Amino acid sequence: MISIKEMADVPVKLTEGHRLCAGCAEPIIAKQVLLGTDKPVVVSNATGCFEVSTSGYPYNAWNVPWIHSAFENAAATISGVESAYRVLKRKGKVQDDIRFVAFAGDGATYDIGFQALSGAIERGHQFLFVCLNNEAYMNTGIQRSGATSKGAATTTCPSGTCIPGKREFPKDITKIIAAHDLPYAAQASPHNWKDLIEKSAKGFEANGPAFINVISPCPRGWRHESAMTIEIAKLAVETCLWPLYEFQDGKWKITGESKRIAEGTKEKRPIQDWIKSQGRFKHLLDPKWKNLADEFQENVDKKWEELIKLSKQ
Repeated sequence: MISIKEMADVPVKLTEGHRLCAGCAEPIIAKQVLLGTDKPVVVSNATGCFEVSTSGYPYNAWNVPWIHSAFENAAATISGVESAYRVLKRKGKVQDDIRFVAFAGDGATYDIGFQALSGAIERGHQFLFVCLNNEAYMNTGIQRSGATSKGAATTTCPSGTCIPGKREFPKDITKIIAAHDLPYAAQASPHNWKDLIEKSAKGFEANGPAFINVISPCPRGWRHESAMTIEIAKLAVETCLWPLYEFQDGKWKITGESKRIAEGTKEKRPIQDWIKSQGRFKHLLDPKWKNLADEFQENVDKKWEELIKLSKQ
């Protein structure tokens, strides 16, 4: 595990000067992920906030080989690059020990890009896929995605007198990916940099496909102050809405603060704290939608208990 002192001497792979919003968690997450390996890295980037804001022609913020194809096929792109690398290495034309990573938002992971991601994992390519999960299509106008929380207000599921925001619970994509029986999958948060870097290191060295789903607060879409991003990410973990865990070689393990909550040495905060922290949920504070807030808590509790059971198997 890299120390804080050693981080200062690591060559910068993603530089300043990008155009991401103030308070955006995505560059924080990407920098932490890239600290997970000291080997040369090739990056594939799906269309989205992260791609358009780090690569505006004629400039870009990347100091490593980087490729953008389309919204739906970042996994297919990186698997093609990884395949070409293996052939060139076998022929002796490349000697470097290279690692491969794809960054994509929740839209390009849960929805549009899932087919390519599932196929790349099934074929067994060695790459790390990182979902920058801000729970909506933020780049195109804050439309709901398969990752959007139930009750959240977006431009395609607005809250009003008849509709209480999104009506469905999000997909549990990390468990869906784990069902592919890949070497490594995990959930992480940028507030716990040590946990995220350690999981990234495991993903880079998994000797096969790896997946990390990272909560990525979005001040613009979630309606919170820019300075609150890391605190919001931490709150997601403390409420058990976003537990920290990993799936490695068929075994489930709870990590970080989530482990302490499971052991009873740290308090599990109520989901009401999460609802109060963001403008996208403010309508749920109206007594009219109390039943929806209660459903939110019940679903979090149910998923949390399921995870605890999995970790004990």
